[in-house]
Amino acid sequence: MTLDEVAAVVGGTVAGDGTTRVTGPAYLDSREPVVGGLFVAIAGERVDGHEYAAHAHAVLGTRPTGRPSVLVDDPVAALGRLGRHVVDATGATVLALTGSQGKTGTKDYLAHVLATVAGSGVPDGVVATRGNFNNEIGVPLTVLRATSDSTHLVVEMGARGIGHIGYLCEVAPPAVAAVLNVGTAHLGEFGSREAIAQAKGEIVEALPVTGTAVLNADDPLVAAMAPRTEARVLTFGQAGDVTWRGLELDDVGRPTFELGHAGQWHPVALRQVGAHQVANAAAAAAMALAVGCDAADVAAALSTAESASRWRMELRERADGLVVLNDAYNANPASTVAAVDALAALGRRGTRRTVAVLGEMRELGPTSHDDHVAVGRAAAEAGIDVVVAVGEPAAGIAEGARSVAGWRGEAMLTAGRDEALAWVRENAAAGDAVLVKASRGVALEVLAEGLLEDVT
Repeated sequence: MTLDEVAAVVGGTVAGDGTTRVTGPAYLDSREPVVGGLFVAIAGERVDGHEYAAHAHAVLGTRPTGRPSVLVDDPVAALGRLGRHVVDATGATVLALTGSQGKTGTKDYLAHVLATVAGSGVPDGVVATRGNFNNEIGVPLTVLRATSDSTHLVVEMGARGIGHIGYLCEVAPPAVAAVLNVGTAHLGEFGSREAIAQAKGEIVEALPVTGTAVLNADDPLVAAMAPRTEARVLTFGQAGDVTWRGLELDDVGRPTFELGHAGQWHPVALRQVGAHQVANAAAAAAMALAVGCDAADVAAALSTAESASRWRMELRERADGLVVLNDAYNANPASTVAAVDALAALGRRGTRRTVAVLGEMRELGPTSHDDHVAVGRAAAEAGIDVVVAVGEPAAGIAEGARSVAGWRGEAMLTAGRDEALAWVRENAAAGDAVLVKASRGVALEVLAEGLLEDVT
């Protein structure tokens, strides 16, 4: 699009050469410029993007920068309008998903399945959310990576308040919308799980009558969303339309099972660690079935899916045999317990000593301390050998582990990431398994990478 065309779509004015053509995606980080792309200059509390626009090909902002620009009152709102224009122009099918945990794993499985089974065979055939680009900025940036070759857009949607997901669905109207679960992530903002459910259910309310709502049959708050849409409802879970049986874990905790739908069963062997991955895979399968994929093909594709997102249950082994399970991208109580269970399975299968290095879980509101205690208890009850709580905000984890009667493990509180890394380096032995997990901002991925310096 030319800047003149962009201005017409977003209701802006052009500063500079309006015939300048944008041939690449939109982007925010001036340190990672996109050739031919549109730099979105946002003035934040600490950084003003306009001050970093000197080398941009083209700019979307609020004031002239010396570069060809489209000027608007609100770049974020304009970005959303531009995203919707591109979605409509490509005609790609939007598959949107939300949930308190499992969004990234489900999104990665779905993108791989669609590219394998239903993709057009071109690099941009399936466009999916990267990183945590799931808000009013990230969703437009995701869909603005689409091209005329794109057939499917897999869009992760997050919410920090009522109306947020409704707005994101205006930017990227879904044909298939999934709600994975309603947990306690962001409980501090919402105040109750029922309020979280109200916000997340906006994704199914946005569906047309010809669409499909994919709902978790095992989560009562999600299953109760069915009356909120006139679209077809397809469920997943142990009690769902798409389900599984015969779940087993291999020596490194990777699940094998049979995926079931409409009375047919198909073998799946996932390449990711943890029994909790099965529900993610089933949700992705249900979404793929909703756009006409064959169940046998979906099961086969799930078995070839590699991890596509960093620091999510990454399993790596050091030269001396120490195993590091890096799940440090983010954390909430449910996802942390799932990761701890995966670590425990690693220990049982490989007769390894298990060490859980766990940092703060943020945005939990008034139940934060109790939630950290519960995670510590879960770790001890799962038989984890050593629980290392990182930083004072995570002290409840160590407290909870110590409170479990009969637990023979060890729990400690370290002052922070550096002390935790030093302790693990000094005390973890060859053949041990170490889990690293915390919320964003704690940056425990640095600890995980520190442990892996000797990887070959």
